Amino acid sequence: MTLLGTFKGNPRNDLGWLNSAGRPDPEAVFHRANLPRVGLDDIATAATGVMCSVALYLQDGDLISNLTFVSGGTAAATPTNQFAALYSGAGVLLAQSADKTTEAWGGDTAKSFALASPVRITKSGVYYAALSVTAGTVPTLVGSVGAKPVLSGEGNLAQTSGTGLTATAPATIATPAFKRHVPLVIAT
Repeated sequence: MTLLGTFKGNPRNDLGWLNSAGRPDPEAVFHRANLPRVGLDDIATAATGVMCSVALYLQDGDLISNLTFVSGGTAAATPTNQFAALYSGAGVLLAQSADKTTEAWGGDTAKSFALASPVRITKSGVYYAALSVTAGTVPTLVGSVGAKPVLSGEGNLAQTSGTGLTATAPATIATPAFKRHVPLVIAT
């Protein structure tokens, strides 16, 4: 057996399809994403006024100013509140965007939420990017499907929390519930 176990091929060739996951030149614009840009579909978000948070690996030294989510085929209808927030791995609020209130969010549209103050990451690890939309119809998002944690210590790839949220992110992610649908988030 070798360092690569029983794999006999060239790892660069086998993983070459992942080159389509990022931007054409990932050095040109700083970004972190929780999912590659392939294999994504239109997925359910969360109910109106419920926060959906997704695991996002960030590196020590990253400066996060914006969180971007991409709507799927269903646009927001009569939105009243929309915010994004960044949480620590322990679920503590680090920063929140302003409430975008009734701003339109069409289908198949990227929407960036500027954090009230940029967050400098001081320890590499998993953080949570969250989105809450209160609307007559919550937009679907571009994302994937994830499995429930199986091993001890594993966290949710996506989770929901809170009810009746409007303009303010909760101070903590309290009583998160596993969510099978994992939205794509891009941090810049």
